[in-house]
Amino acid sequence: MVFFVRITVNQSHLRPICKSTKFNPKIQRTIYSINFQRLRLHVLGFIRTVVISFLLLLTSVVSVNAQILRADELEKYAKEKYGDKWVDAATNLGSQISLDKNNAITYVQVIQAEGKTKDQLYVLLNYWFTATFNDANSVIKLNDKELGTIIAQGYVADIAQHAGGTSAYNVSIKPVIKCDIKDGKVRVTYTVPCYDVVRMIGGGWMAALGGNQTPPSRSDEKWTLDSCFPFAAKDSHKKTSCKALVMAHAYSNVVMDKIEECLKNGLTGNENDNW
Repeated sequence: MVFFVRITVNQSHLRPICKSTKFNPKIQRTIYSINFQRLRLHVLGFIRTVVISFLLLLTSVVSVNAQILRADELEKYAKEKYGDKWVDAATNLGSQISLDKNNAITYVQVIQAEGKTKDQLYVLLNYWFTATFNDANSVIKLNDKELGTIIAQGYVADIAQHAGGTSAYNVSIKPVIKCDIKDGKVRVTYTVPCYDVVRMIGGGWMAALGGNQTPPSRSDEKWTLDSCFPFAAKDSHKKTSCKALVMAHAYSNVVMDKIEECLKNGLTGNENDNW
């Protein structure tokens, strides 16, 4: 993949500070050189910021390959369901949900599947989980047929991003999905324990404009939900937290719907015992 960056330079950027017709040509050439070097530093800083942002985005696209929805599809779904004003949507959700005793977001839904035994439901769910959570980031933590429990950890990258003055960061989630199986029903528990954040220190727009040549450093962080809006009134990354909450909530809806569809219609939608 190749990118071309076109830079148009106005001659005024290289204009000497002194407009006197008697200005020394040697000094004039020196000032031209200094101004050009300053412009070069700004351009390099801008290109560096663009490249960092693209690499973070590329990582997110690759990381969700085994997921139910890609991050861009999930965002489209979230906007259609909750609107594109993330702060308003998160404020509304905050009035409806609360954190559990571990300061995590947890949703529980019991899905009815009349006429299906525990073993039949287990086979369907085992197949669905195996097909869905099958890479290094999305894994099955527990699969116990006798107990009737399957636990998996998903991974959805790049659900929220921010390019701040001095830093740029991307937010991901690793939701834990647990299914408890009985005859005729399944209890699904969906939990988001925290936000996983990749922060590029020195990768923000201020660093680019300042022509900073120091490579940005990466910092892996975990944002606890009780420190993020709307569960915390003061949040230095409020807008990013708002989008992360709405996206995490939207993903829970998608997971529940996909599991319910699997239990009621089978994996292909045309499965039955008459064959």
